[in-house]
Amino acid sequence: MRWPSTRARPACRRPRAPSRGDAVKQVVVLDYGSGNVRSAVRALERVGAEVVLTADRAAAQEAEGLVVPGVGAFAACMAGLRAVRGHEVIGRRLAGGRPVLGICVGMQILFARGVEHGVETDGCDEWPGVVERIQAPVVPHMGWNTVEVPEGTTLLAGVEAERFYFVHSYAVRSWELETHDRTRAPLVTWSEHGGDRFVAAVENGPLSATQFHPEKSGDAGAMLLRNWVATL
Repeated sequence: MRWPSTRARPACRRPRAPSRGDAVKQVVVLDYGSGNVRSAVRALERVGAEVVLTADRAAAQEAEGLVVPGVGAFAACMAGLRAVRGHEVIGRRLAGGRPVLGICVGMQILFARGVEHGVETDGCDEWPGVVERIQAPVVPHMGWNTVEVPEGTTLLAGVEAERFYFVHSYAVRSWELETHDRTRAPLVTWSEHGGDRFVAAVENGPLSATQFHPEKSGDAGAMLLRNWVATL
């Protein structure tokens, strides 16, 4: 797969602006000390959500949607999340079928563990699997890239062929959850950098996540966020 230049801009139809008849959805962006929160707030507001940036557990629990952003090291993000008991909020929301969207490291911490520089850190363990360094000649993976989208996607509906913006050195390189047809299998989107394949997005009932940054991915990212908000 060719890695598009960071100057490339994906072209897709613009997300529909909310109409007067649309119900406004309330979304909390969890503020637990990770960066990138303001851009996530602005992107969600642009697609019509009513957004609050807070670490308040009650507000995060009660909102129609919860977004967990994340940049930086896995261990640091987990420490920040645990400091505000965000892992408990995520678990309780999912137990009640209430939507959660993880972004970048906010996706990675949903897995069982992360390994960085020889240090292993427990994650939220919503999915089995390990976050590890990408095995590619050039790391970090930074720029626009295509994704391999499964059939039946809701999150990426309408933008299956578009490019999204990635900034990361670590990823989940194998999908380990086996449902054995007892429950509906999650929809897993993949991408590739330098010959190494990794998980780019997951749709699993109320829990969704992206390794890429939809808030930095232009119209394609806006459409994805609008798709997610529409499910709330």
